Amino acid sequence: MKRLLSALVMTGLMTGVALAQTPNAAPAAVAPPAAVAPPAAPAWVPVVAAGDVVDTLKASGQFTIFLRSADAVGLTGFLKTLKDITVLAPTDTAFRSMAPADIQALMALANRSELQRTVLYHIIPARVSTADFAGAARTAVTLAKLPVEMEGGNPPGVNGVTFVQSDIVTTNGVIHVIGKILSPSAAPAPVVVPEAPAPTAKPN
Repeated sequence: MKRLLSALVMTGLMTGVALAQTPNAAPAAVAPPAAVAPPAAPAWVPVVAAGDVVDTLKASGQFTIFLRSADAVGLTGFLKTLKDITVLAPTDTAFRSMAPADIQALMALANRSELQRTVLYHIIPARVSTADFAGAARTAVTLAKLPVEMEGGNPPGVNGVTFVQSDIVTTNGVIHVIGKILSPSAAPAPVVVPEAPAPTAKPN
């Protein structure tokens, strides 16, 4: 009996030692979180004329920030009354591509005059189609009284910005869609045409 108890005790001790010497299982590796892709830019939907320039931009649904800016500075009704204008219409994506600090400053209440000037810089008081400057460059003065340079390349554009879509003919003007905001502070220098010298009187 004593031998049996001794054997059981020894067996228990050996088992305990074996368990103590068995290393703990390594914790399962945690997989890194899957990379989250940035949201894709919404697909561009071609603009279809739907009345005047304002109604056409509203119907498209891709110019909400530009239209909101025009509303904020009291220009929406004014644009609807104008005849024969050209709108260089920046998309919502164009506004969202601006640096956050820049867009906040532009939209601030304290900068309403600058916002108005920016909106007016995107409007030419005449119909200008791409056929008018095909293969060449033409300077046009905007309602901000600053010039833009219409570039007749392939594709055409303005101030170095390529048109996303051009020649959308509405009831009161033409729309050219752009993917970048045009800054009045970066307006090209106006072209100065020298005056012709006055004719000299011939001696009698």
